[in-house]
Amino acid sequence: MTITLTNSKYSAKINSHGAELFSFKAFQNDQEYIWDGNPDYWAKHAPILFPIVGTLKNNTYYHNEKEYHLLRHGFARDMNFEVAHCSKTKVIFILKSNDETRNRYPFDFELQLMYTLIENKILLSYQVINCDSQSIPFSIGAHPAFALNVPFENYSLAFNRQETLACSILENDLISNRSLEIELQNKILPLHYSLFENDALVFKTIHSREITILKENYPYVRITFEDFNNLGVWTKVSAPFICVEPWLGYADSVDATGNLFEKEGILILNKNETFEAQFSIEIL
Repeated sequence: MTITLTNSKYSAKINSHGAELFSFKAFQNDQEYIWDGNPDYWAKHAPILFPIVGTLKNNTYYHNEKEYHLLRHGFARDMNFEVAHCSKTKVIFILKSNDETRNRYPFDFELQLMYTLIENKILLSYQVINCDSQSIPFSIGAHPAFALNVPFENYSLAFNRQETLACSILENDLISNRSLEIELQNKILPLHYSLFENDALVFKTIHSREITILKENYPYVRITFEDFNNLGVWTKVSAPFICVEPWLGYADSVDATGNLFEKEGILILNKNETFEAQFSIEIL
């Protein structure tokens, strides 16, 4: 099912499969800002990452001496969500634990995603409810891909703080013990494909909470993520998109124990508690 949110100048479309945003469009210039999912490069648009972000070591973890398997970024992006509320500018999707999820993640939860269209901005609010009798471990994140319509090197990322970024180097999709420092140039990171020859840029620590994609030095799209401590930036070499990904959590380290409760960056939600976070995408 496709849900369309509209106001006088913008529209957003979300698929109930994966609760995935696949269109954010300005009427004035008929411009699409979300990647179209061309499978020649990457068939997704803006998947939801839950209950893990990134890859587990051997795609495996253990709980109560039982082995479980979760593929990269978890299962939420491949599940059908229920539409709990829908209006012209707001929709709420719900995914509840079931027999299928328990086979891979033995915890009872309710995941709510609310999209709200506010003028030129789409606000995505996350809510995780612990419905279990015990604490539950989880990570959550976003993976929006933004369509680029001029050469890739004509784009850059403007951070809202001047900082030296510590980029964790991936090794077989896992966080290695090595890192690379990236010094921003007046808060700017120029984009070039060589940055992504080893897959995503993963920042376990980041001080900025706002990134503006610049197109030929002019503001294009702004991503604001006050509630998120971690960040991924990714594209495929030669692909006409860039992903700016607010995360709470990241891939296993190469020496991970397999205990999800001990996983670096994991969130622990106590029974009867609710987790909330949000971020926004703004067309400029």
